[in-house]
Amino acid sequence: MTDATELAAKAGDGDPRVGLRAVAALRQLLERLEAVQVRSARAQGWAWQEIAAELGVSKQAVHKKHGRR
Repeated sequence: MTDATELAAKAGDGDPRVGLRAVAALRQLLERLEAVQVRSARAQGWAWQEIAAELGVSKQAVHKKHGRR
């Protein structure tokens, strides 16, 4: 998690170029982590509604985003 911690620190950098690059990298990391966890939940038999509830989004939103993967 050192990389994520470093990125989080850089996200607050006074130089917007550094901060914005860190935000973009964190966003990519978050998307990958979400996809991994959704695949894991589906493999364990979770319904789309259960996943959506944990993510705080609608069932339709999570299915649209991850349903074809």
